[in-house]
Amino acid sequence: MNIFSPSAFGSLTLRNRLVMAPLTRIRAGADGTPGDLLVTYYAQRASFGMIVTEGTWPVREGRTWIGQPGLETEEHVAGWHRVTDAVHAAGGTIVTQLMHGGRVSHPAITGTGRVVSASALAAPGTIRTPEGKSDLPVAHALSADEVREAVAGYATAARNAIRAGFDGVEVHGANGYLVHQFLSPASNERTDDYGGSPENRARFAVEVVAAVADAVGADRVGIRLSPEHNIQGALESDAAETAATYAAVARGLAPLGIAFVDILHADPAGELVQGIRRELGAPLIANTGFGTVTSREEAVHLVEAGIADAVAVGRAAIANPDLAERWAGRHELNDHDASTFYVGGARGYIDYPTVAESATA
Repeated sequence: MNIFSPSAFGSLTLRNRLVMAPLTRIRAGADGTPGDLLVTYYAQRASFGMIVTEGTWPVREGRTWIGQPGLETEEHVAGWHRVTDAVHAAGGTIVTQLMHGGRVSHPAITGTGRVVSASALAAPGTIRTPEGKSDLPVAHALSADEVREAVAGYATAARNAIRAGFDGVEVHGANGYLVHQFLSPASNERTDDYGGSPENRARFAVEVVAAVADAVGADRVGIRLSPEHNIQGALESDAAETAATYAAVARGLAPLGIAFVDILHADPAGELVQGIRRELGAPLIANTGFGTVTSREEAVHLVEAGIADAVAVGRAAIANPDLAERWAGRHELNDHDASTFYVGGARGYIDYPTVAESATA
């Protein structure tokens, strides 16, 4: 097994084990509909074994960023279908990441008059709204009925994803967004069935993935987790408590037989990550985090040593649409331009050259 060998995760076919990580790029239309830029951007990267799209909101109340795409309306479905058609025409596999931002948003962005979370707490920091930067507001704590509505929203969006031509769905359970807000004891102060114990805090994640799996088939579904990432106020500073929480998530998901688990953690070989992998029994996509750019040597080692079944890469995927070819042929890489990550437009988005383009320039 090596990173350039094909694989199958559930019903998902990967031409290699190099995964394009979900990357916030905020280039969708004002209403969240993908346009020409997204069609070109994702099609350029079809040679990755699998593309995971940027976080895509399942319902308007889950929208976090201006320019973030959605999967709620017929316009969204049609826009994404243009993307998936282009990726498939180039021989690629693409799944969407469903991301409900929860309290990491603002009423001026959601348009619903509120933001929601596990508990009535604000995330730290500010967010960019149409009127400028604003402090993140105190969230409305979801009632039990509203929790069930949120779960149903994920399932509906998953069905929309399949109608839009996606090969599968990844539930975003990481990085301080809604699912993670339930997992973290710092953001979840509930005393009902969704809070208190590790098993209760894991319940929302399990119910969301179960509903999505029921909607589109478990063999098309994965989840992204980021234990101990300690971001956006979803803190997990007690190692024993964290291990117990993610063991509960894994135990809850194991009977479903999902296609993969995508874990962002600095130590993928460590017991926390490998324990989740064993308990869940699904292929592991490893992502070593935001601190450093993943190197070819690191990615190759993670797969060849059996630490992971695939490796997700972020910044190198932004700058190198043909990264698999570059790594296979040991070609020089383009450098990424971080100043263009979130500014919109074509520059730093669809203008990075391939090896072939560089050779003829």
